[in-house]
Amino acid sequence: MDTNFRKRAQSVQAVDRLIGNLRAQLTTSGIADNTYVVFSSDNGFHMGEYRLTGGKQTAFDTDVRVPLVVAGPGVVPGSQRAEIVQNIDLAPTFQRIGAADVGTHVDGRNLLPLAQGEAAPNWRTGALIEHHGPNQAADDPDAQDRRNGSPITYEALRTATYTYVEYSNGEREYYDRTVDPHQLDNIAAGLSATRQAALHDALTSYVACHSHSACWAAGHVPA
Repeated sequence: MDTNFRKRAQSVQAVDRLIGNLRAQLTTSGIADNTYVVFSSDNGFHMGEYRLTGGKQTAFDTDVRVPLVVAGPGVVPGSQRAEIVQNIDLAPTFQRIGAADVGTHVDGRNLLPLAQGEAAPNWRTGALIEHHGPNQAADDPDAQDRRNGSPITYEALRTATYTYVEYSNGEREYYDRTVDPHQLDNIAAGLSATRQAALHDALTSYVACHSHSACWAAGHVPA
């Protein structure tokens, strides 16, 4: 596990050098002030956390929270935003960078206003996490067994303060990350019936939405 972690850290160092070389070339070419560089990832990875061997398909922050770093015109160096963004926001962001129109069927939102420090009233308050599995197909490049933390099918909500998960077998998890940032204490069973119903309804609406406006509304989940 230590060896694999070290190799992953070394891989990221290689990416860091690549980005540095790329930005140096942009400067040399005289286009650095007219170019956005966006760094992110499709998923995280747990390596030993929660007594699991390596994997990436749980609803824990180790697997679902990834970096998003933007540099470019109008972006204040070192600035940070607390709004919840998702990978579905990348496509409309790149479209707007390229001065293209964003289709009305697209669920995501353009992130340039956030990156450039603009106010974001009525921004979404929750992200939807979905997982289908476990997939044991031999030819699936992401195939993992249960020891690797590949849970059964679930849907989840992640907000700035909590993570709520519903599994296909009826089990539920709720982590209050304000007091339990490492998500070690599942307190779903102790929630009131009213709170449980509100969370279930919010998650169901998010999973079932099928239009830009409906999914944007569904992203405003209970605090």
